[in-house]
This record gives sequence, C-alpha cells and structure tokens, in this order.
Amino acid sequence: MKIFPDKANKIQFITGDCFSQPQKGKAIPPRRDAHQTAKFVVLPIPYERTTSYGKGAKKGPDAILKASLQLELWDEEIKKEPWKDGVYTFKSFNCDKSEKLFFKTLETKVEHILNSTDSIPFFLGGEHSITQALVPPFLKKHKNLSVLHFDAHADLRPEYEGSVHNHACALHPISKICKVVQVGIRNVATEEEKYTNSGNVKTYLMHENLNIDKLSSKVLRNLTSKVYITIDADGFDPSVMPATGTPQPGGFMWYNALRFFKKICERKEIVGVDMVEVSPIKNFSITEFAAAKLIYRIMGYLSVKKR
Repeated sequence: MKIFPDKANKIQFITGDCFSQPQKGKAIPPRRDAHQTAKFVVLPIPYERTTSYGKGAKKGPDAILKASLQLELWDEEIKKEPWKDGVYTFKSFNCDKSEKLFFKTLETKVEHILNSTDSIPFFLGGEHSITQALVPPFLKKHKNLSVLHFDAHADLRPEYEGSVHNHACALHPISKICKVVQVGIRNVATEEEKYTNSGNVKTYLMHENLNIDKLSSKVLRNLTSKVYITIDADGFDPSVMPATGTPQPGGFMWYNALRFFKKICERKEIVGVDMVEVSPIKNFSITEFAAAKLIYRIMGYLSVKKR
C-alpha cells in the first residue's frame, strides 16, 4: 500500500479501492463536492449478460480498480502526477436489473453525472453493450459529437442471439444517431459488413492501416471536434491484453496505441471514455493492469492539455 503526503485539500477522489490516494494507511472521507471539482470521475459498471465466448467481463471493473493500486502516480511519459487534478470514483453501478431497466437507469445515471459536474467521465465495463446507454446523454450535452471506436470487432449487428443489447450490437444504435469512426477492426460478420463505411460509420480495417501515424491523420480528419472514446480490450494485440472474452490475433501494440490516443487527445476535445471487455484471468493480471495504466495515461494526456 502506498503512503502519500498530506495534501487533503488537493485530493478530490478517495475511496477504499482504487485510483484512491490513501493517507497514512487510511482513506480520507471524500468531500461532498468532490465529484464536482475533480477533473476526472470514474464509474464502474460490472454488467455482463450477453457474452458469447469467454466469460468474466463483470469482474473487469473491480480488477482494474485493484490493479490501479499498483500504478506509480508519477507518469513517466507526461512527467507529472495526473491524480493531483482530481479523480473521483463512484460506487459501482447496480447491474442487478432486467435488461430493459438496466439500460434505462444507466442512461439516467450518466445524464445525472453530466448535469452535476464538468469532470471528464471514465466508465469501466463490463461488456461492450453498456456503451449503448453511455453515449446518448453525451449527445444531449455536446453538439457536434462523434465516437471513436477502438475494437477488434465492428459490433454493428442490429440484433444478435435475440437481443438488440447484445455486446455484438454495441455500436449499431449509436451509429444511427452520430458519427462513429472505427479502428483496430479485424473481425466483421457477414450481416454487419453493409454497415461498415456506410452512413455515419467510417471503418478502418487493421490490416489496411498498419502505419499508425497515417491512420491517426485519417481518423482526425473524420472525427468531429468533440469525441467520446470507447475502448474494447480486444482492440489490442492479445500479447498486450490477453484477458478478454473474444480475442483476435493482431491489433494495436502498446506504444502504437499510446501514440494514437495521444494524437487524438491533443487535437480533439475528449468528453468521455469507456474501457470494456476486460475478463480477468486468475493469477495473470497483465490485462487489468494494462487497462488501469491506459486509463491513467489518457487522464495524463488530458491533464497536460490546455483548455
């Protein structure tokens, strides 16, 4: 357990779990307005109902939070401590509801967060279907919003295995209401191929876009000024994040992904981020640690950016 100097007046996010800053071995009670003054807020969403191959996505948020305790708070790339800008973590969202009620109440929760703070929200899944409830409140608040979809799969099926809320359908309803730019894609079903590079969707297949700098330039041209980022663990090469429900060979390597996300964060206004489909493997913690470090690094990119 790390021990931190007494800077209670600068700390906005304290919980007994992660991305927390324990003081003298104890957690500090959070300020009542902590979520309003922190630069970043985190909402864990341990939802899993439609995973079709590997299971365990509901354990992802807790695993990421626990792994974050192992992060060094000084970020070696940006040369600062992003946590000092304030990170507040909400209690895990209650996912014990019917499918219909879950998506309705999650959307309401996100809308409440956006209406009560100017912080940048980070959401921890859970399966990718949660993105269907996360994006609409952002569209209400932000004009000219687009979604950057980092994934191995297109996730554009209108319906799968009897549900429109299946994780394989995560981006389909979103693509009907705003622009979606997809990267890392290397698995497309026959029934969803017609939705790629069509309407609001721009799809960059991984094997056709191995030059990350050129890919970044094309993506930047297609995104709008405000961007919501949804990150599926399987967008990475399995050597980087192996613990995910539907892994695919190939994908982004660690430093290529960081270079890509840094360019996006520098050039666009990032309004929200979700990290999904981490399915922990017992005694093999690299995926949840990599996810925690990625989240903290993106927070860092946004911390050093001048508004």
